[in-house]
Amino acid sequence: MNRRHRAAAAIAVVCAVTLLAAPGHAFAAPSPPEPPATAPPAAGQGAGKKSLEDVRLEIDGLYAAAASATDAYNLAEERTRKQSTEIVKLAQEIVKGQDRIADLKQRAGAAARAQYRGGGLPPEAQLMLTDDPQLFLDGIGRFQQGQKATKDLIAEVEETQASLAAYTKEAGAQWTRLEADRIKQEKARKQINERIAEAKKIEARLAKEERERLLELEQQAAYRAQTAWLSSGVLKNAKGSASAQGRKAIAFATAQIGKPYVWGAEGPGSYDCSGLTSQAWAAAGRGIPRTSQEQWRLLQRVDVKDMRPGDLIIYHADASHVGMYVGDGAIVHAPRPGRHVTLAGAGSMAILGVVRPDK
Repeated sequence: MNRRHRAAAAIAVVCAVTLLAAPGHAFAAPSPPEPPATAPPAAGQGAGKKSLEDVRLEIDGLYAAAASATDAYNLAEERTRKQSTEIVKLAQEIVKGQDRIADLKQRAGAAARAQYRGGGLPPEAQLMLTDDPQLFLDGIGRFQQGQKATKDLIAEVEETQASLAAYTKEAGAQWTRLEADRIKQEKARKQINERIAEAKKIEARLAKEERERLLELEQQAAYRAQTAWLSSGVLKNAKGSASAQGRKAIAFATAQIGKPYVWGAEGPGSYDCSGLTSQAWAAAGRGIPRTSQEQWRLLQRVDVKDMRPGDLIIYHADASHVGMYVGDGAIVHAPRPGRHVTLAGAGSMAILGVVRPDK
């Protein structure tokens, strides 16, 4: 099955909306999934053990923890890139400062050698010994100029040395921060892999029929949440149109439908949730923060009732997930490991708020 067929099938079941040919077309709510029969116990578990719904919630919790750790990883990675770039710039400034100090020392040495050739007497002493009035007057002018040049040279040496010391100190501080963020990055990497491995281990213990039933339960939970959200009338007055940049961002994001979720990925072959949204807006000519938490913290917030296609919907209390609103109650997003970029109901997850990348 190709990507668009998979995406269309996913929307029909999961999102309570049909696939748009282009942003701005209306979504139609499909019939709800069949209500679940009493969920059988998970594979290898007897009566009184976890039901499949309990297993679903446990797996969701593990993937949510992995998503939160992914945001921490992405933030640490972004910071290490910036810090590495800054350290390179500081190193270049330090080299320039060292070269400048060497040049100033050479100039000072030349002045000292010239004084030695003049008999070792300081300029003011030589001036006082002359008996030629005109030479005396000319000498005063040259002496004053020489004094200023000497003061300027000393001031320049001191300023360059101070700048060099400041650059060196800042480079050291940046290096310390870089190492701290590398530690955070590795810690987050470990947490992500552990959570994903644990979730996959639980899923692997299930029989094929149970895994299929688990997917149905996931789809039904998303449908119920989306239906309740739409029924609240939250979109009654949400009739804003996408900006020119917003349309470009939507076009990019929807073109990625069917590509796999990979944590930490920013394309072109795979994405995580904020990798998709940040790259979509970069393609539209608007750079935004890399992580969903930073997108929530730094971008302009708008009320849900005022959102328009192209806006980003931030999910969960810790802002660990993000999707791009494409209109008529739907988002395009990269859900989690084991899933692909798809369209989904905007209300199928717990909404924290909405942010707008452009004005």
